[in-house]
Amino acid sequence: VQLVESGGGLVQAGGSLRLSCVASGSTFSTHDMGWFRQAPGKQREMVAIISRFGSTTYADFVKGRFTISRDNAKNTVYLQMNSLKPEDTAVYYCNAVFQPLRDYRKEYWGQGTQVTVSS
Repeated sequence: VQLVESGGGLVQAGGSLRLSCVASGSTFSTHDMGWFRQAPGKQREMVAIISRFGSTTYADFVKGRFTISRDNAKNTVYLQMNSLKPEDTAVYYCNAVFQPLRDYRKEYWGQGTQVTVSS
């Protein structure tokens, strides 16, 4: 699976961005999709996940501000980010997980897109 992110950029605090991730190379609808981020000097952390069934999970620090969604017809997962804060500044990575069985798991990452929030 190849993942290509887009939509990052520079935005002022309080602003919005929408990230997109287009997947190719496999059946998109069978994968759980997610967004992770990594700020300088910090570990990569989960931001939001949407399962292949459509259920969503959010990190506490983005609840009420970010929304993850997917369009299986377009092989695309989105992250709508509102009310952005300077601490949201990071490289955002798209993630895909294929796990049809408990003991069979494949994981894929995109190259990342930079999001910078100025104060």
